[in-house]
Amino acid sequence: MEFQDVVRRRRMVRNYADEPVDPAIIDRALANATRAPNAGFSQGWAFVVLDTPADVERFWRASSDDVDDPGPWLAGMMRAPVVILPCSSKAAYLDRYAEPDKGWTDRDEARWPLPFWHMDAAMASLLILQTVTDAGLGACFFGVVPERADDVREAFAIPADHDPVGVITVGHPQPGGAKGSPSRRERRPWQESVRRGGWPR
Repeated sequence: MEFQDVVRRRRMVRNYADEPVDPAIIDRALANATRAPNAGFSQGWAFVVLDTPADVERFWRASSDDVDDPGPWLAGMMRAPVVILPCSSKAAYLDRYAEPDKGWTDRDEARWPLPFWHMDAAMASLLILQTVTDAGLGACFFGVVPERADDVREAFAIPADHDPVGVITVGHPQPGGAKGSPSRRERRPWQESVRRGGWPR
């Protein structure tokens, strides 16, 4: 698929067919994810891959109270045969920038204007979304509700120095399912988001 086609076709899929996914596509998506930009080549990411029915069910039971009586959104999402939890490690970035070639002598988080560890993991996640789109599959990126974050962390033994930045479901898209925000809101023309030379004074 041409790159512009990937960009145009990528969307959040909320309903999946009950059909397995070629593991080679997932491996390609993960390999591509590690090509994302990352400050200082810190590579402070990890990806928890759940690709067996037992592990996928364990995720949904850890992250939701409604697995046994799901609404339209959850029912469509639960059919995805693959769930990926991209995680970021702040410690990896603080350690990397305390190394001699970076010139800082401490791990002070205040030196960072924004949490690049989360931003870089998010860019890696986008590469996963684009790769599965290129392969003709569907995917959705969403967050774990805060009150279930500890349950998800515990279910998959995610260490304290890694934080899940979201969840990616992957599978064969199927029509129907819960409608997303684009069904209620129009995409703004890109020109409305661009400020050439800055905002007007």
